[in-house]
Amino acid sequence: MGRTIAEAIIASRTTDRVSAGAICQVKVDFAFANDITGPPAIEEFKRMGGVRVFDPDRCAILPDHFTPNKDIASAGQAKIARLFAREQGMLYWEVGRVGVEHAFLPEQGLVVPGEIVVGGDSHTCTYGAVGALGTGMGQTDIAGIWALGETWLRVPETIKVVLSGHPSKWIGGKDLIIHLIGMIGVEGARYRSLEFHGDAVAEIPQDDRFTMSNMAIEAGGKCGIFVPDETTLAYARARARRDFTPAYPDGDARYERVVEIDVSKIEPTVALPHLPGNSITARECSKMEIDQVFIGSCTNGRISDIEKAASILKGRRVHDNVRLMVIPASYEVYNRALDLGLIRVFTDAGASVCTPTCGPCMGGHLGILAKGERAVSTSNRNFVGRMGHPESEIVLAGPMVAAASAVLGRVADPRELDS
Repeated sequence: MGRTIAEAIIASRTTDRVSAGAICQVKVDFAFANDITGPPAIEEFKRMGGVRVFDPDRCAILPDHFTPNKDIASAGQAKIARLFAREQGMLYWEVGRVGVEHAFLPEQGLVVPGEIVVGGDSHTCTYGAVGALGTGMGQTDIAGIWALGETWLRVPETIKVVLSGHPSKWIGGKDLIIHLIGMIGVEGARYRSLEFHGDAVAEIPQDDRFTMSNMAIEAGGKCGIFVPDETTLAYARARARRDFTPAYPDGDARYERVVEIDVSKIEPTVALPHLPGNSITARECSKMEIDQVFIGSCTNGRISDIEKAASILKGRRVHDNVRLMVIPASYEVYNRALDLGLIRVFTDAGASVCTPTCGPCMGGHLGILAKGERAVSTSNRNFVGRMGHPESEIVLAGPMVAAASAVLGRVADPRELDS
């Protein structure tokens, strides 16, 4: 029986027998943590007797969650991470040179096709967009990987997602993945690999693929992997810091189930509180008034997301009752937005534009919600209290819906502003 892409990647990194459900000891190609998960991983590394990380060029800490440091506690966290990284000679970037980890690492060519990438963050599944098996683990696991360069994995069953048709210009990766999660549920892919196929994939830009792989975890997925095509390989070749060998599924691979989606039928889609699976079209909830809009995060803070939002906001003003925060996910994105004049579009519209950081995505800073407030956010989770007070609400959306909502003061389908 042939292998799925997740099985093929695992097989290339283990001597164990690979089949769905098997436990395999695997070599890890890249392992990282952030300013929240790094300090406890460091503590565990030392507690277990770790002396040196297995390869300082394949181990990293990225200060992106509570940075620029918002208070004394977060400054202390960052200091612990900084000193350990310096001591180990591992990869570390200061504020002003880093970005949101899941946007920054692919840009830097540090995650590449065919590899196993483990991060101290649940959205490490983002790297499936470049044909890697990316998955999040806890701090003890990260510490062990830093010390040994390997870990164990249960080989996931795989759900084949077949995307057909032609998406309209109003549809992006966020609409597609929220629609999928709405179909299968927030536990529909629990510990499964989502494997994306279909003729529509060729029309999904690389940035949108990152968005879709990122949110595989919101359906419970272990990973969400796009089969590498020329779009993926061109992106990787232009940035990769090391040689790579892409992995591909076999023609006779065995899938647990197949989900088929005609993307031409999808409208601008949002997820209502308090689950990413509460999918509904933006048109159907257009009477929901809002207080805040956040455009950014590891889900939708890349340059094409910024461009889409700016195309809606250009020549318009943010609604008087709404505050808009725009946070590019990296300095590559920020500088490109500067070069294109997009930062001025946002500030002219009445938005706040901030340095690359996770910011309000997980209730960190730069946009916390008060009791009773509602936000439209391009982030990936809308759990109770995710962005602030437990009695606030988050509506998840793509950048065009978010920008249109900022203008109209309510959840809005961007086609309402089409002129």
